[in-house]
Amino acid sequence: MYSVKETFLTLQGEGFHAGRVAVFCRFAGCNLWNGREEDRLSADCTFCDTDFVGTDGIDGGKFASADRLASHIAKIWGRAQGRRFVVFTGGEPLLQLDALLLHAMHDRQFEIAVESNGTIAPPAGIDWLTVSPKAAMHLRALSGQELKLVFPQAAALPQRFEHLAFEHFFLQPMDGPSVREHTCAAVQFCLANPQWRLSVQMHKFIGIS
Repeated sequence: MYSVKETFLTLQGEGFHAGRVAVFCRFAGCNLWNGREEDRLSADCTFCDTDFVGTDGIDGGKFASADRLASHIAKIWGRAQGRRFVVFTGGEPLLQLDALLLHAMHDRQFEIAVESNGTIAPPAGIDWLTVSPKAAMHLRALSGQELKLVFPQAAALPQRFEHLAFEHFFLQPMDGPSVREHTCAAVQFCLANPQWRLSVQMHKFIGIS
């Protein structure tokens, strides 16, 4: 059984694949915060800006098998052009994403991206793994295609991750009332440390999900 908050066709809004057509499949649940505002300040991740609670989002629901969820995602893609691309996100998608679903998506000719907090070891078969470390949490995903660090985090300085085996390193300014200051700080850090590139949340500027 897979619990999905929402599924929708959009453009990837951040990171390496920004601007690319994708189906986003947002799983319900996370291991770093329960999603309740009253518990935010005591959570391991306090700055999440996503609703991942329940299965009541657009085209969300509970799916009894990998085949049913994969068929649902393929239907959402519909007649979109280009190579089929699905982004599994959350919450924390690796609480639910498994080999059966990966296989079912590959059978339907999808390239599979995953956006994870990195605290759960990923299964084999992911085509593009993005890890976004949170504070002082222990990472179990130590390699992948993209490390995307929300910046600044006092307990997650960029230097802590520079030695890891990722192909691309991005700093993403933390959203909120200080986003301008965070963006300026991220720009200055990237200028001084060219291993890192700037990622902005394009979807928020252009008004898409």
